[in-house]
Amino acid sequence: MSMTVCDLTNRDCAPCRGEGEVLADPAARLSALHPDWRLDGQRLTRRFGFKGFARAVQMANLAAWLGEKLGHHPDVGFGWGWCEVTFTSHELGGLSDNDFIAAARLDAITG
Repeated sequence: MSMTVCDLTNRDCAPCRGEGEVLADPAARLSALHPDWRLDGQRLTRRFGFKGFARAVQMANLAAWLGEKLGHHPDVGFGWGWCEVTFTSHELGGLSDNDFIAAARLDAITG
């Protein structure tokens, strides 16, 4: 099923308690996101580049805040000039709708 960024940003993350479905074809959803998102096995990752450390920390905090708001928390790494945000549905062992919803929401905030 093809989705647009509007379709994704208008949805809420469903509580994940080990229930739900892993997406059979996550690559089909990738086109709705910013082109910097990459699939790496069962993970959806975007690396942001910055000039300096403070902006990277701000992005890490933004991703953490969004994860808390949505109830779907990313893995976040950062250092001087970069921040990497990765979504996966740990409880399901793969990618779910929640990962793409959260990524689209992060895209909407960051532009």
